[in-house]
Parts: sequence; C-alpha cells; structure tokens
Amino acid sequence: MALLVSVVSGASFLRLGAWQAASLQLHTGASLAAKNYYEVLVLGGGTGGVTMAARMKRKVGADNVAIIEPSERHFYQPLWTLVGAGAKQLSGSCCPTTNVIPSGVEWIKAKVVELNPDKNWIRTDNGKEISYKYLIIALGIQLDYEKIKGLPEGFDHPKIGSNYSVRTVEKTWKALQDFKEGNAIFTFPNTPIKCAGAPQKIMYLSEAYFRKTGKRSKANIIFNTSLGTIFAVKKYAAALQEIIQERDLTVNYKQNLIEVRADRQEAVFENLDKPGETQVISYEMLHVTPPMSPPDVLKTSPVVDAGGWVDLDKETLQHKQYPNVFGIGDCTNLPTSKTAAAVAAQSGILDRTISLIMKNQTPTKKYDGYTSCPLVTSYNRVILAEFDYNAQPLETFPFDQSKERLSMYFMKADLMPFLYWNMMLRGYWGGPAFLRKLLHLGMN
Repeated sequence: MALLVSVVSGASFLRLGAWQAASLQLHTGASLAAKNYYEVLVLGGGTGGVTMAARMKRKVGADNVAIIEPSERHFYQPLWTLVGAGAKQLSGSCCPTTNVIPSGVEWIKAKVVELNPDKNWIRTDNGKEISYKYLIIALGIQLDYEKIKGLPEGFDHPKIGSNYSVRTVEKTWKALQDFKEGNAIFTFPNTPIKCAGAPQKIMYLSEAYFRKTGKRSKANIIFNTSLGTIFAVKKYAAALQEIIQERDLTVNYKQNLIEVRADRQEAVFENLDKPGETQVISYEMLHVTPPMSPPDVLKTSPVVDAGGWVDLDKETLQHKQYPNVFGIGDCTNLPTSKTAAAVAAQSGILDRTISLIMKNQTPTKKYDGYTSCPLVTSYNRVILAEFDYNAQPLETFPFDQSKERLSMYFMKADLMPFLYWNMMLRGYWGGPAFLRKLLHLGMN
C-alpha cells in the first residue's frame, strides 16, 4: 500500500502520465470551408473523444479542433458499479459536458447522422455538413435494452435495475436494499459489452451486502452468463472461481436473458447450447446487463467491418481503408475488452500515430491490447486484472494481482476517478505503461 500511494500521489508522476505512441502516410482532399472545416474533427464527447481532443489541441491548436456530441452531461461510468451497490453517489460520476471540453475547442452540440470518408465530411442531425482533414471516431457503444422482451418498460417495476444506464443504476441499489428472500439474478448478454467484468462485480457486492445486513442465508445468488467461462484470462478466472465456491454462488454458463416479465418478477433465459430451449426463473432481485452494439450511424457507414465496428489496424488505431480516419474505444473492432483503461492506453498510442502521420512518417509505437478490469469482489477488496490482446496478464505492480487487495479497491474507488477527471480528460494520462516501467526499474 505504501508503494502504491508513494507512486501515484506525486505530482511529478501525474504530469508524466501522458504515454505516447505511433503512425502512417495519407492523402486527403477536404475542402477548406471556413466554419464548416476542422483540421481534426472528433466524433463523440465521451472518454475517448474528450481525451483525444485535449491531445490534438496541443498539436494543431484549439481553433482547429471540434467535438461533435449531443449530450449535455459527461459521465465517468466505471463508478456506476459502486453506485449500484450504494458505495458511491451518482452525482459524483457526472458533470456538465461543457466542463470537460478542452478550452478553445469547439463543441458542436449535435448528433452525427452520416459519415462520408470518401469526401472527408460528416453530416449532423441539423443538416450541417462538416469537413475535416483528420477524423477521430469515438462514438462509444449502444445499449440495446429493447432487444430483451419486456424492456425497457420493465424498469418501471421494482426489484429490477441495471448499472449500465444513468436511468437505472440507482434502481439496482433500491432493489438491493428492498431484497427480502429468494433469487438474486445477475445477467451477461450474448453480445460484446463495455466493461465485461461489471456484470459479476455487482454480484459480489450484492453478496457482501446481504452478508452485512444478515440476509445472506435467505438469498440464492445466480449469475447467468452467455459466455462459457467466468473470465477470459485464466489466472484471474481461477481466482474468481475460488471466490464463487467459497461464497456459494451459482454460475450458469451459456444462458442468455431473452425476456423479463417484470409484473410477475420472472426472467426468461435461452440455453445457447440448445437454441429454443428456455427456462423461466422467478426473482426477488434482477440486475440486467443489456445487449450492446455499435451506434446505428456506424452500422450503415463505410468505415465499419462486417460486425458494424470501426475497422482499425489493431496496433496503430488507424483505419484500414481510410488513412486519415482513426478510432478509439468501445466503437472499434480492436480485439480487447472495452474499458476506460483500454481507452487510456489507446489514447497514448493514437496520439503518437496521428503525430507521425501529420509528418508523413510511419508509426513506431504499437498498441499491445492493454486493458484493465478492477474486479470489485467486496466493499473493500479488488482483484486488479490487467492483460493484453492475447489474454495474458500484463500487470503493473510487483505483487500477485490475482489476490483480493484493499489497496486495489482504494485505487478503483478513489484514485482512478481522480486520474480520470484531472489527468486523462486533459490528455495527460495514457495508462500505466510509464508507471509499470518505473516500478520495474525500481525493483531491479
């Protein structure tokens, strides 16, 4: 703990948080129309978009950068796991979008409805066409609650919540508090999702809450997941399996939630190994992780692969077909988990990629797929999973990170939000690569 605090609290270290990266050659033909043209145009004002706008501002000047984002509020969504468990307040996860847009960068408050990368322009929902020299796509991922029969209208009933939406995360905490006895069910859908650890984090926290409030003996805790394993990285999966066994949690694999009958407190699951075979389970509490997909505007655009995800070179984050188009975060087809930690690492690589492309040089830094998933296993313990494209551990600290630790909970609950608001969104935090090198040097 002392090592962690000493490393992460120093201001000099925080200033060195921007870990940069790599690039390629391109040809552009955008018309330089005043007011409707930007050297760098960023689609999306979430984590990846704001972070990259801050970095690009330092490269080309604020007047030459714009963000297109319709939402008036910006959220630090990793905190919602703790909000749903009553450990943090929802208000601490959000602020006005205007507060996070880099000073001088233009915020175009609109929705993107069309991309034309062949002619280097996009169109917004008010009919305006905006041209660019370089385009960064950071549109995030879409929540598809409606693909589950009975939702989202089912959230009007009690006993059901979801940590993935600002509208329903506090309902999770209410359902947890109101629990009396019966089945507490937690789901994982049959699609890619952001923060793939979150569906089970709330299960562990709920179990801890039931123990704390004397309700554990009355709770049958069930995790129904569409996946075939509890976690993709074997080292952490083994640690989680021990926790599951010790705490008497029921995990059912290849089970996909297809319907919620909220008026009857029933959840319907399909057996993915036997399509068409379903099971109805009554619940006293239900946490829903919704199916997710790329934003609709991307699904019909030329920049995506067959699955609808922005089609990138996985090492440089440059588009495979359009050399002046780049992507970051959840909307991309990068074969790694979709987390804020991944975006942090990607931002450093993408910064360097674009910098070199602007100089007609070739990328040198390559993204290794680094991502992190702080697996919250109790109100004061976290397993810090860190890994790469090959699902191999890529750990920062000189101890076994598959063990539950108080220090890692502190980092998840308090340090990372600080780094997010004060460093990452300002373009000064590119993930723990620098910290990892620093620690390893100190250990040698």
